Amino acid sequence: MKRMHVHVSVENLADSIRFYSALFSAQPVVAKDDYAKWMLDDPRVNFAISQRGHQVGVDHLGIQVESEEELNEMNTRLDSAALPKETQTGTACCYARSDKYWTMDPQGIAWETYRTLDSIPTFGESRAKPVEETTGACCAPAASTVSFRSRS
Repeated sequence: MKRMHVHVSVENLADSIRFYSALFSAQPVVAKDDYAKWMLDDPRVNFAISQRGHQVGVDHLGIQVESEEELNEMNTRLDSAALPKETQTGTACCYARSDKYWTMDPQGIAWETYRTLDSIPTFGESRAKPVEETTGACCAPAASTVSFRSRS
């Protein structure tokens, strides 16, 4: 079963954890010094926040899957959207090891489809540049790597 994923860059993690915990009526399932995540069933969403982004607001969106078959299905869907795509296999990001596909929608919003393989003790190591130097809070490709190009 698929789960919607939302990652928001926040200015103050403690204030944001307090707000989202009240909003969701649940504490985060992962809480680090720079990151928190809720795995909600109603609505079915993986909602994450971090202080790692350069800009406060929505960092990226995604769809988390539970099996390799679902990930392959999402890869096929991305192929049919005819947008540039980046593949990351066994990548380390957001305290998890995952297989994922990244794209940018026509508005420039980063989207990932991914399957989490395991938890890890570090925020991320999957980008060529350190996460702190990327444009997003997570391991999303830079807009120059994966970008939307209009088709005539």
